[in-house]
Amino acid sequence: MKDLAINNRKPPEKQGQNSASSHPSHASSQVQPQVQLVTIAEEDAGQRIDNYLIRICKGVPKSHVYRILRSGEVRVNKGRIDQLYRLKEGDVVRIPPIRIAETSAQVVPGAEFDILFEDKYLLVIDKPAGVAVHGGSGVSYGVIEQLRASRPDAKFLELVHRLDRETSGVLLLAKKRTALTNLHEQMRDGLTDKRYLTLVHGDWKNARQHVKLPLHKYTTADGERRVRVQADGMASHTVFSLKKTFQEFALLEAELKTGRTHQIRVHLSSSGFAIAGDDKYGDFALNRALLKPTERRGVLKRMFLHAHQITFTHPETGQEMTLNAELPADCLAFLKSLA
Repeated sequence: MKDLAINNRKPPEKQGQNSASSHPSHASSQVQPQVQLVTIAEEDAGQRIDNYLIRICKGVPKSHVYRILRSGEVRVNKGRIDQLYRLKEGDVVRIPPIRIAETSAQVVPGAEFDILFEDKYLLVIDKPAGVAVHGGSGVSYGVIEQLRASRPDAKFLELVHRLDRETSGVLLLAKKRTALTNLHEQMRDGLTDKRYLTLVHGDWKNARQHVKLPLHKYTTADGERRVRVQADGMASHTVFSLKKTFQEFALLEAELKTGRTHQIRVHLSSSGFAIAGDDKYGDFALNRALLKPTERRGVLKRMFLHAHQITFTHPETGQEMTLNAELPADCLAFLKSLA
């Protein structure tokens, strides 16, 4: 067993008090049994104490975090708080030594990705297919962990939204908590516009088609997260526009009116049009066939779903922004082979 020490990435101040960085995101490998005093910076203000502790105490079970909250071992400004307390800038949080099982420290390789836009509030990248946006569900680390590893001085870096592992394209990250909160509000209020390009198998007829099918999330027996159309599911709405037809395929633009998990994939599959290369909801025989070239087409080794455009209001300047990510080379090559 070892004591978890909160790594604030700054040397301790006088009286043993640490000034908080927004990203004490991993535990020190040294044994430091003393209580940690962390001063909340602007970037961490506004979030709940339980979510804050879960984020900074990597490797600690959530049940243990809630236990030390209930026991009063975690204090804010020397007073007891409950798990719903929202942190304020300048709050001093007392974090007790947390005992966790000794594990070998994982090294996350730093990585940078193609940058579409960056300023002191936002980072927008073009995520490649096959890379998860974050660790979990059998994935050790993803885009967010790799970016944090490559930017150790970053005070704050959080995902604004998510993309499926096999989906490529525009991904927004916030570099300030105020930017994160603002963009989440825009998305919740339907003020952002997200567009995807996808290739489906079949004879798509309509130039513009609305699909409104309620979606229900569930977990399979082996723990895999899936989605299906179900009458009592969450209301979901996608607008599909036909961009180009081929002999056996159609290139569509999907406009999200709601942002449910696997929404585009399930709406298309349930409408009788499988996304080429979709290994969850697609045509598995077709996917196998696409791995080998024919006289009429090339090879496709990925799911053809790409987040190609997003429009939003900059959280600081108020300027409307539209950012685009070009189709990846493998998708473009497959389209050329169909022409």
